[in-house]
Amino acid sequence: MRYLHTMVRVTDLDASLSFYCDKLGLKEVSRIENAGGRFTLVFLCAPGDESAAREKKAPMVELTYNWDPEAYQGGRNFGHLAYQVDDIYALCQRLKDAGVVINRPPRDGHMAFVRSPDNISIELLQVGPALAPAEPWASMPNTGTW
Repeated sequence: MRYLHTMVRVTDLDASLSFYCDKLGLKEVSRIENAGGRFTLVFLCAPGDESAAREKKAPMVELTYNWDPEAYQGGRNFGHLAYQVDDIYALCQRLKDAGVVINRPPRDGHMAFVRSPDNISIELLQVGPALAPAEPWASMPNTGTW
């Protein structure tokens, strides 16, 4: 397992970039504009980690800016922790066997979400290409929120 990024929702992208980059000193690694989903993702890393971060070999902060205003309450502005895993099916099975609810099953063989005991969302991402869809995950419904 390898730590990838922490996602934080922001209400003013320019002000947030000014804080994280100009003041704190983080460096912008990549940016995704998604018109269909109406959001912008900006990935930041520590100075000197730019090359490693582009290869997903250094942890990053993901700033998520939703184009439609939303009042974030109850910690909604903090999104999730993300970890890359060698076998998403094996890890999800181990978590399920230990009594952890799989909130968003890895139906696609690529991504799953679970929650910590304090309700922090944890995103699990399959390293490399997605695994072939497999049961029981392929037909398992979402549970709760993530």
